[in-house]
Amino acid sequence: MTHDVFVLSDVGRVRQHNEDDCLVIPDQKVYVVADGMGGHACGEVASRISVESIAEFYGDPERSDALRTTYKALKDEDQHSEEPDEALNSFHQYRLRTAVEFGNRQIFKQASRDPRFNDMGTTVVSISFSGSRVYCAYVGDSRVYRMRDDTLDQLTEDHSLANEFIRLGVLKREDLPSFPYKNVIVRALGLQEEVEVDSFYRTAKPGDRFLLCSDGLTDLVSDEEMAGILRDVKGAKAATEALVADALDLGGVDNVTVMIVDIHE
Repeated sequence: MTHDVFVLSDVGRVRQHNEDDCLVIPDQKVYVVADGMGGHACGEVASRISVESIAEFYGDPERSDALRTTYKALKDEDQHSEEPDEALNSFHQYRLRTAVEFGNRQIFKQASRDPRFNDMGTTVVSISFSGSRVYCAYVGDSRVYRMRDDTLDQLTEDHSLANEFIRLGVLKREDLPSFPYKNVIVRALGLQEEVEVDSFYRTAKPGDRFLLCSDGLTDLVSDEEMAGILRDVKGAKAATEALVADALDLGGVDNVTVMIVDIHE
């Protein structure tokens, strides 16, 4: 399968700096979107470190060899565990999750060295492809969607206060637009030395369209509007531009980053 990929990041109508960042590693079929946070330019620094760290992680053959050895040892141990680690079912998923964890440590290390960066952090959504599977590792409230047969499914689950309240039954989904703390996230890269990275895999097949985006898109453009654009606009570039334009037309109150990966035979 081949990939048609396009990414567009816009500062929006209100913000002075773009704290989003992104990464495409074509030969590894790895795609990443990060949404930084923190005072002044801290968010820009955190998101940049996250994508640079993941690129460094995948670009080091010695690290890959060492990781594969570690993976085999952990998989042997996992077979005897009462609570198996799902990520150990595939080296590709384990590698992607470990790359995100590496990014977290690099951000935390930089923040520990420089007090200006004490409060910086970033969300990250990342996917990689191998055969008929797509692997995902993420932290925060940036999202991954899959459009298949004209149906749009959100594959990730927001690590946000609002989503926790919905899960606990404290907040109804229809009341989310008026919830004053909907942008408060409960998990991000860089805030602590260790972070819990959620990871999973799904199937991928020709005709699938994957969307990675920051909340500058999803806070303004509904899933129904996104589905309409992804269904009707052909080509990754045109669809990406249409989604960003929609967010800007609706106010562009945050940075907007959109990446589309179209799967072809």
